[in-house]
Amino acid sequence: MKKIGIISDTHSYWDPRYLTHFDPCDEIWHAGDICSTELAERLSAFRPLRAVCGNCDGGDLRLMFPEVLRFKCEEVDVLMKHIGGYPGRYDASIARQLYSRPPGLFISGHSHILKIQYDKTLGLLHINPGAAGLQGWHQERTLVRLTIEGSRFTDCEVVTLGKQ
Repeated sequence: MKKIGIISDTHSYWDPRYLTHFDPCDEIWHAGDICSTELAERLSAFRPLRAVCGNCDGGDLRLMFPEVLRFKCEEVDVLMKHIGGYPGRYDASIARQLYSRPPGLFISGHSHILKIQYDKTLGLLHINPGAAGLQGWHQERTLVRLTIEGSRFTDCEVVTLGKQ
């Protein structure tokens, strides 16, 4: 069993409550637009960090993190990409990979729109944790926590960090 903290679109903004909310987590997954190596290092010093670079991430972050990350967590095949779209409207840059070999969990960011949706066609759970930073048009800053037990997802919860 692994408890996962999922965050995206921090855009260099550090909120000390990230650590409070990720304290019960075994790992932190960042879905891109980190925009600060210092922020990535602070998260990875706290818990193991898996991350992808986003369209706003510069050279140092692109050396640290890939654009697409695929890995196993427990028995779940996980795919993460910053610009990914959502069920029914996947981004062209990842759609072929999703349709040819669907993961059990697809995580994306970019839109700043919190979305947790099951894709019945592909049989996968899609999570966009919204945006945890201050840059952008989103009204509330959010992150997501999720437990993965074997091949099951449990205890999925949205944490609201407050107004933007």
